[in-house]
Amino acid sequence: MATSIAARISRKAAASAFSAHRHVISSRCFATESAKTISPSSDRVKWDYRGQRKIIPLGQWVPKVAVDAYVAPNVVLAGQVTVYDGASVWSGCVLRGDLNKITVGFCSNVQERCVIHAAWSSPTGLPAETSIERFVTIGAYSLLRSCTIEPECIIGQHSILMEGSLVETHSILEAGSVVPPGRRIPTGELWAGNPARFVRALTHEETLEIPKLAVAINDLSKEHFSEFLPYSTVYLELRSSRSPWE
Repeated sequence: MATSIAARISRKAAASAFSAHRHVISSRCFATESAKTISPSSDRVKWDYRGQRKIIPLGQWVPKVAVDAYVAPNVVLAGQVTVYDGASVWSGCVLRGDLNKITVGFCSNVQERCVIHAAWSSPTGLPAETSIERFVTIGAYSLLRSCTIEPECIIGQHSILMEGSLVETHSILEAGSVVPPGRRIPTGELWAGNPARFVRALTHEETLEIPKLAVAINDLSKEHFSEFLPYSTVYLELRSSRSPWE
């Protein structure tokens, strides 16, 4: 009787010791496997997983960007969009030319978070495309739809320009203004409000400052442009870190 009890106890002790030893071995194996680094294969395709494309062709229409134009990395250009020489489109903007053309003229700038698109047709009979001509400044968070902005104008931040609206040359639209469909802002005037109303005529000195602002923003965009070269600017850091004896 005592012999059988002792045999049972010894078998239980051996089983528990074996299970504990197996648990230690399995945990060691798991730790060893988790410590290994997974190296991708050499023939694996290098995909870009940033989740956003700057240039989006739509059918036969492919956005066109001039060589010296600055377009921020997180901007979306879709369809019939043309960005001319010296122009700049800043971070977070969306230019959607799926229904009609959108043009950003020479040395003009579209600042952060602007949305620009165009309708099929305009209720005023004017061209339904969105045209931003030369030396125009579009303030941040503005919304433009099927409007025409003639040369040397300033559109303040958070402004809205609806279908068929026209801003003539040497005009300024104050921040937060809303231009209803078909409204025309005459040349050399300052407008503001919702809906936009005439405030006063601009002085000659004020009209001279409008293109200067566009040129200043163009100069600023060149500093940002140099940071997004095709091969980045790492070579500059390597060049400066090398010893003169290399």
